Amino acid sequence: MILLQEPQLGTFSQCPYLADRDWRFEYFFALDLVPEELETYLARGWRKFGAYYFRPHCEICRECIPLRVLTEKFIPSKSQRRVLRKGTAIRVEFKPLEYRDEIYEIYRIHSRDRFSLETSAEEFIDSFFTPSCQTLQSEYYLEDRLIGVGFLDQSNRALSSVYFVYDTAYEDYRLGTYSALKEIAYGAEQGLEYYYLGYYIAENNSMAYKCRFHPNERYDWNQEIWKNEEQA
Repeated sequence: MILLQEPQLGTFSQCPYLADRDWRFEYFFALDLVPEELETYLARGWRKFGAYYFRPHCEICRECIPLRVLTEKFIPSKSQRRVLRKGTAIRVEFKPLEYRDEIYEIYRIHSRDRFSLETSAEEFIDSFFTPSCQTLQSEYYLEDRLIGVGFLDQSNRALSSVYFVYDTAYEDYRLGTYSALKEIAYGAEQGLEYYYLGYYIAENNSMAYKCRFHPNERYDWNQEIWKNEEQA
């Protein structure tokens, strides 16, 4: 690992997930993490965009819970099976990270329609096409039209979902859920134990879907251990 900056503690700002809370992060910048190093950070609750590694440092709140799915034991629910059936015509490809303008256009549409955010290609490339570890992307096609793209990191034990974007004209396919199902299956095929889904916040409806992938484990910030659903 090439450490570009020593770990820092950020300042408090308005939490985008819980309106009555503030949050802050500890963070650092690094390049060239080997898969074992990446897994060490993922297993301690760290996430990343490009070379920027971060995790929440909110001593009182602790509501951002890292969640990971056990890939080989995963069984899709009845509703998830319906999503898979609806997406039968969708073709999925896993390939090396590669920027294309059509991918940025989907990101731009997704950011605008889902979050009312304006974006730039430079910001997009910095966040998703500045690899600092082993990476790949998943691409979703319907009748040869690209409709969604997932950005993934791969450790020696896991796939980690960094971000997923889709063309909002295809919302009926529930592509967020569909992509997670396909990426979990891919992780299992690769012999990887876990699929990291990022942070789960029970009080935030937009993150509710994450706890619907079973079995899963959740990170206990206080004890610094992963617990299964019954223990969490």
